[in-house]
Amino acid sequence: MKAMHKGARISARKVRLVANLVRGKYADEALDILKFQPQRGARMLEKVLQSAVGNAQDPDQNGGRSHRIDDLVVTDVQIGQGPMFKRVRPRARGMAFMIKKRTSHISVGLTPIDEL
Repeated sequence: MKAMHKGARISARKVRLVANLVRGKYADEALDILKFQPQRGARMLEKVLQSAVGNAQDPDQNGGRSHRIDDLVVTDVQIGQGPMFKRVRPRARGMAFMIKKRTSHISVGLTPIDEL
């Protein structure tokens, strides 16, 4: 059971700090951890994790099986760098300075405890 958020408007470096907190935890415990983190990346990761839990509970996506949130473990959290928006800022003496607005791809994978 996976869920992804591609092109999230936050740098991957900022989200990785939060992702390290939930890797290997139970899904319900990971949601509780993310709920009380002050970082903006925690909100984005929390939404992706909730989507992955919803995908795991949907029997249409799992071959007729539905999994409880208590039995799911966060096994795969990947934060990759997405495409950058490049903007130009004027600088002194007619020069230009490149501003890179970074994006990231957030991916969360869940596995039932009996399949580990």
